[in-house]
Amino acid sequence: MSSSKALLPLTSGLATLLTLIFVSFAVQAQDSGQRGLDIAIERKQRDVGWQDTVADMTMVLRNSQGQQSERKMRTKALEILDDGDKTLTIFDEPRDVKGTAFLNFSHAKVPDEQWIFLPALKRVKRISSRNKSGPFMGSEFAYEDMTTFEIEKFAFQYVGDDVFRDRDMYIVEQYPADEFSGYTRQKVWIDKERYIPYKIEFYDRKNSLLKVLEFSEYKLYLGKYWRSLRAEMFNEQNGKSTELITHSIEFKTGLEDGDFDKNSLKRAR
Repeated sequence: MSSSKALLPLTSGLATLLTLIFVSFAVQAQDSGQRGLDIAIERKQRDVGWQDTVADMTMVLRNSQGQQSERKMRTKALEILDDGDKTLTIFDEPRDVKGTAFLNFSHAKVPDEQWIFLPALKRVKRISSRNKSGPFMGSEFAYEDMTTFEIEKFAFQYVGDDVFRDRDMYIVEQYPADEFSGYTRQKVWIDKERYIPYKIEFYDRKNSLLKVLEFSEYKLYLGKYWRSLRAEMFNEQNGKSTELITHSIEFKTGLEDGDFDKNSLKRAR
């Protein structure tokens, strides 16, 4: 028997083995993608029906040496069931940011819309989709971090389980669909019982760890809706951090679509 004929069964067998391995990985990836999506859907569905909220908050900015400054702010949010939610943030203190107002219209399938009123300039500025990776009010939060979580904004992948703060967690990676996102991916720790996030790792466009956001002091409202009263974003690359502390929050206050009008940002109170 010639050597070429002897190699045929080996070559054929190797090709079959490689095909099986490829198919196996493809099936696993598909299963992981579907499981990640299922977890994300459950997370979203458990936070439906809250209608609107009003909250008083403090933003604490810390530099790499630990020096800090504080800003007092209020937020209003309106739930939009067939699209992303609307939020309005108004800064009250200190004097250099007093009257600054930020309006965000989150969307599920099209780019978010964002505007900011800067009292010093006395005009409303629209935030370009290309600039949403920039810092929000000098904080470690980007403009794109200030939007609401919508399923259609990401592709998902379940990557494993973990224990974080003594609670069982799913780990799900989400990949932004927006081509102008400042992130290649986000790694999210989601409580298995409550389906709420406890930690998010943000990876920059070079796929290096950029920031870590941790949520704590969760409180249950109306017997259904969990809200974190303390969230801290730490920048792994520059050593700075920003903490958002919620002092009070009210649900179903009667806010309407007209309370979120970009033309009245200058008069936001």
